[in-house]
Amino acid sequence: MKRAIYAVAGLLVVALVVWIGRNTYWDDIKVPVPLKGEALSNPFYAAQRFVRELGGRSVWDRTWSSPSTDAVVVLSTWHWDLSAGRRQAIERWVEAGGRLVIDDTLAGSLDTFEKWSGIVRHYNFDDDDDSDDDVDDMPCDRFTEERDGVAGEVHWICDTYNFSFLTTTRQPAWVMRNARNVQAMRVRVGRGSVTSINATPFSYRGLFDGDHGWLFVAATQFHRGDEIRFLSENDYPSLLALLWQHGGPVVILTLVLIALLLWRGWVRFGPMAPPLPSARRSLAEQIRGSGQFALRYGDGEPLHAATVRALDEAVSRRIPAYAHLPPQEQVATLARLTGFERGALAAALHHGASRSGERLRSTLSLLESARRRMLTQHLRSSDAAD
Repeated sequence: MKRAIYAVAGLLVVALVVWIGRNTYWDDIKVPVPLKGEALSNPFYAAQRFVRELGGRSVWDRTWSSPSTDAVVVLSTWHWDLSAGRRQAIERWVEAGGRLVIDDTLAGSLDTFEKWSGIVRHYNFDDDDDSDDDVDDMPCDRFTEERDGVAGEVHWICDTYNFSFLTTTRQPAWVMRNARNVQAMRVRVGRGSVTSINATPFSYRGLFDGDHGWLFVAATQFHRGDEIRFLSENDYPSLLALLWQHGGPVVILTLVLIALLLWRGWVRFGPMAPPLPSARRSLAEQIRGSGQFALRYGDGEPLHAATVRALDEAVSRRIPAYAHLPPQEQVATLARLTGFERGALAAALHHGASRSGERLRSTLSLLESARRRMLTQHLRSSDAAD
């Protein structure tokens, strides 16, 4: 019994393996890797490489700067009437012979663009044809090229939408038309041309879809050696980048001036001049210097008070009760002991602080002479007592 069960189980396993082998197969599938580096930050990286391989030159910029009239400008994610001056500069450049290419990301009030170029984008949201779903679900569609009204080759263009299409009141020079409407056209404006594409076929990996490489050459009217300028405003530069781009010399000069101001007002670690060598001064120089300082700061009052105090100390050595005498008796005692005039001593003792200049010097000289005479008399009295 067990052997029969094992045999049935083995047959089932073999049958399962045979069924899996007949109903499966191995195949290689290419999976695009995520964008990185410049290919991630630059939406026109693939288109620029394509231009380089064709023998042209290309640049991606975010601001308008009038190129040569032999160049081609491709606008994507661009606000047409953001600045009247910029818009008029583009119009003058085209009318002078420039080739302008725009896609369906042109933003702003497009009335000015449509009036100037003659290309109008219409929207058809009321069309309930059942075939719309089948057409809209197709990633790419067949388009017939027409040059000056003459039909040409058929190419595939992807990511177009049938609810919008292009028309013009002028005679188009180049048209891409599918079974329903026009999705790309070129009109002449002045000596130049404007090409409008109702899709975004040249950004990121869009260039690899359908016949977008051929469409790029046809839309830009590319010739070997041409300069292609891609302009977009989807990635705004920082304020610092704009300042450096438009005013680099002013920024450098401002930084230099700020550095000089900081250096001038910075706290220094040492004196601006080397210190003078130290030298010893005499006692007379020290006294004269101190006197000149006291005379200059304080109107001589501290110097006069010090001189009077020194005189009082000298007299008190001879007459201990001198400090307790009234001012008149102090003056009389001092005049009697020194022999100086009583009025001059009174003026010198009590009114010297209000004097300045030569009068203050005379007052201090009188008081110092009186002090020295008192000291001399005191010394003589001491010697006599011995």
